[in-house]
Amino acid sequence: MPTHRKSSTSRRLSKLREIIRGKKNLLVVVQDFPDPDAIGAAAALKELVRFYEGMPGSMACGGFVGRAENRALVKYLDLNLLSLGRIDVSRFDLVAMVDTQPGTGNNSLPPDITPDVVIDHHPIHSVTRKSPFHDVRSRYGATASILFEYLTQAGVEISVPLATALVYGIRSDTHDLGRDTTQADIAALLALYPLVNKRMLSRIEMERLPRDYFEILDTGLRNAKTQGCCVISGLGSINNPDMIGEVADLLLRNEESSWALCHGFYGGRMLISIRTSDVEADAGRLVHRIVRPFGTGGGHRAMAGAQIPVGDLTPREIKKLQKHIVRHFLKLLGQGDRPEVPLVLDRDVPAEGAGPPNGTRAH
Repeated sequence: MPTHRKSSTSRRLSKLREIIRGKKNLLVVVQDFPDPDAIGAAAALKELVRFYEGMPGSMACGGFVGRAENRALVKYLDLNLLSLGRIDVSRFDLVAMVDTQPGTGNNSLPPDITPDVVIDHHPIHSVTRKSPFHDVRSRYGATASILFEYLTQAGVEISVPLATALVYGIRSDTHDLGRDTTQADIAALLALYPLVNKRMLSRIEMERLPRDYFEILDTGLRNAKTQGCCVISGLGSINNPDMIGEVADLLLRNEESSWALCHGFYGGRMLISIRTSDVEADAGRLVHRIVRPFGTGGGHRAMAGAQIPVGDLTPREIKKLQKHIVRHFLKLLGQGDRPEVPLVLDRDVPAEGAGPPNGTRAH
């Protein structure tokens, strides 16, 4: 770790120790549908607090862990994952948030509770500054990288399971260091990788998937439309909110598109994911402009998300909102007058057992 970053981490660690000193029970709150970065960062903060204070820690979210890979990670770490709606937060004398912040709309921390600790890598929200300790580094590709620096500075011996979780979190949020990455993320990954259980990491990343995963992918591809450099798809009502970002990532791989937007509905909210391969763009700033004043959103230069409450809207109003979001997205990117073309053209499905077209051989 460079000297200047080591010095900065040391100062922050000293302040964090002051906050946690003498506390008895830790609750780490993550976003409602936690991703690998949130899971790894939460596990790391729990370990850091245990190292200093011997304090038990719990992790809570307002929703659930959706993706099969992430559920496998939680199981591997043996995390005590609680439902935020079923616990009394006031019984914890130390409340922390990682990979999310108060008032962002993607977590269910009661608005009357100010967390003692906030550690995140998304742009800072004004309400976050009310927390006694906040370390928000929007240039970092992953919150796990920030927690790695804390663990290293504190002299914590990082276990194999924790190292595996942190590496998975960093790789996931940075697309294997391919987007929104800093030297700090690279340094963390290089230092942690020798400690990783490679076989377990592979099993987590290649966890078997349920049938509805492929059904949602099918819906996303069938509904996808391109307009100029943009590709857009709606999933309708879904039972796994993580799939919105998953489909957006897939759509961005279309060779003709540099922007992807995917939306869907879950739990009385319209959820939106935006991705871009334009290195000069800022997806986080764009999504904020798109959903204002309907909901909340934010993110990084290459990826962003948003949520809009729709529980009180009629079906007609929801349809109108969908059209507005898409039109605004296209207008801001200067693609509103481009023709709309289905991404996947309808073709006759070959009969079972039929050979490949044009006499070609299958391999």
